[in-house]
Order: sequence, then C-alpha cells, then structure tokens
Amino acid sequence: MPGTFVIVGASHAAVQAIDTLRREGHDGAIVMVGDEPHLPYNRPPLSKKFLSGELERERLALRSAQFYEHNGTEVRLGVRATAIDRNDRRLRLSDGGELSYDKLLLCTGGRPRLLDSPGHELRGIHYLRTIADVEAIRADLPGARRLVVVGAGYIGLEAAASARHLGLEVTVVEMAERPLNRVVAPELSAFYTRRHEREGVRIFCNTSVTAFAGDDRVRAVVCGEREFPADLVIVGVGILPETALAAAAGLRCENGIWVDEYCRTSDPAVFAAGDCTSHPSVRYGRRVRLESVDNAVEQGRTAAANMCGKPARHEHVPWFWSDQYDLKLQIAGLSQGYDRAVARGDPESGHFALYYLGAGELLAVDAVNSPKDFMTGKKWIAERRHPDPAGLADPSVDLKSL
Repeated sequence: MPGTFVIVGASHAAVQAIDTLRREGHDGAIVMVGDEPHLPYNRPPLSKKFLSGELERERLALRSAQFYEHNGTEVRLGVRATAIDRNDRRLRLSDGGELSYDKLLLCTGGRPRLLDSPGHELRGIHYLRTIADVEAIRADLPGARRLVVVGAGYIGLEAAASARHLGLEVTVVEMAERPLNRVVAPELSAFYTRRHEREGVRIFCNTSVTAFAGDDRVRAVVCGEREFPADLVIVGVGILPETALAAAAGLRCENGIWVDEYCRTSDPAVFAAGDCTSHPSVRYGRRVRLESVDNAVEQGRTAAANMCGKPARHEHVPWFWSDQYDLKLQIAGLSQGYDRAVARGDPESGHFALYYLGAGELLAVDAVNSPKDFMTGKKWIAERRHPDPAGLADPSVDLKSL
C-alpha cells in the first residue's frame, strides 16, 4: 500500500496510528510532525507524579526512538504545521519546509483555556498541559509556600493533591457550585471535597477570579472582595480543541474538527483523531468531544485502519481515570442526561461506586478504588443493560446476579 501518510501532532493518537498503519499493511512513507521537542509522551502523569518529582521525564515517553525507526517513521520535532494546501495535498511547516501527502491525519489535541483577568501576565501564573509547563512550575517551587489552584476539575484537583504531597499550602477556587461540577454527581463532588479538606486543601466554590495582584510576580488571587495569598498559581479551567490549522484549510469545525464515525473529516483525504475532534457517539446517539487517552488511542486506531482502506467504525464506550492521593477514580461511559445515581458501597470506606441511570438504562459508572464495579459497569453500558437499582445499592448482592 504505497503513498505518503503525514501525521500532525506527536501524541497518543499518533503513536497508535503509526502502529496500526503498519499492522494494516501500509508500506509507504510515514511522517510525524510535532511542535514540541519531545517524542510523544504520556500526559496524565504531568499533573501527578511528574509534577511531584516522583517520575523522571525520560519515563514519560510512550515509545522509544527505536519504535519509530522500526516502523519506518520520519519524525519531525520542534516544527509546527502552519497550513494545509488541500488542492495540492501539501502541508506547510514553520521551518519553511513542505510535505506532500496522500493521506493526512490531524492529532492536534487541545490547548488550555486562558484567563484574561487583570494581572494574568504576572510571573508565577502557570497552566498545565505540557512537559515545559510542568518544568516551569517545578522551577518556581523552591521558596514557594502558598499555591492557589484556579479550577476544581480533574487537572486542578490532581495538581492540588500533588502540591500537598510536596508540603505546599493549597487553596482551590472554583466558579461553579461544586468541584467536578460538569462530570460527576453531587455525591462524588462532596466525597472529593471532604477528602481534599482532610488533606489540608481549602476549597472555595461559587468563587470567580477577578484579578491577579502583584508587581512583577503574583502575590494574590483576587476574587471580588476577597484575596487569596499566593506564591504560585496553577490555572486549570478547561481545554479548547486545537482547530486553527483545520479551520484555515476550510475543514468543517464544530466544537472541534468535525469527523464521522470513521474519523474522516469533510475532506476524504484528511482524517482526525483525539482531543481535537467532534465525533458521533454510536452508543449515546449524539456528537461528543472527549479529552481522554482512551478516546485518542481508539480514534488513532480507527483513523489508521480507514486510511489503509480497511473500514472500521469508532463505536467505543469511553472511559477515563483520575488519581488523587490514594484514590483511583475510574469512569466508564458518559453520565450526561442521567435521572438517577445509585451508590454502591460506603464512600467513607474509600471503595465505592456510583451508577448513573437514564430511564432505567445504565449510562455511566464512577468507581473509586473499585475496579470490579468499573469493569462490570463498562460491559453493561456497552450492552445497554437495565440493572435493578435496589440490587445495585446493596453491596451484599453479587453483581453477576444482576
């Protein structure tokens, strides 16, 4: 299967695509372009063990350099794709070069949502998305005592937990009424709030940042009439899909790069995968944009197969995870639209799950230190099961009997 396949973005999706392209018989050229100076690396540890210094940079790599050599992949790092010429099928690069392609795969990911409050350019204010971001935070740690985290989503809470491990005084401010407001039920939000507070983290909800105070360096986060002293600030208020390259080329973009269930964009020669895409969920019957390693890997696999002319649909039940302290939260499915959340187990034990039902059907499960609930729930979601709520709520009832 000849031809040149170009991948934009050195990511989880890109690595999986390279592997799948070769497995599916593509024997032409593969070129991967990445704007960072690193080979594709594992991002979830950035807010956890890499931030706390427990994991070295070298251990973040998804694959060794030999993987790319073995798979005949030309790697262009530290170079940004600047334009797509769809008529001539050429990709322009920031170093002045160009690449011809027969098929193009966009794995451009996302970028942090930025705050533009007064003082947002002060030194000591950081975002957390890349290795360089975390290394800048770590460079600011010596002498820092007070950290303010803006945003109580997964990234913010993971960063807060890592900072407590390092001995910092941590305050979290969140504009919504509770942590993890968009993604979990109030019961789980309350559980994580209690745990963080037991660890010494102060959490303030319904609290919006109005300014950052300081001369050259941040000294406080201002929220209306209240100030929170800070030697260091980490902002985690969401991710925006990186669509500029695709949009400038005239590709359809709607809350991400629009793709179908085969990961094809509005141009049949261009595919997309990962955090940058808006795609149809076969299971949930609506378009979604997911920020997860699992989705990136599955879409990378699907896109690569279709690039090779091997029809494959992306119809995967999504799953996610978050590590905070000694708590591993595993999430299967999407809970939006649920009308009932059933708790299984005692949250105070640190081992429990929440099952989300919609019209009796299982939509999602959040499992805290409970892999059995996670695996069972993931299977039931795919099978569109209607489990008995009373049985779910009774830990003495074996899940298999349901």
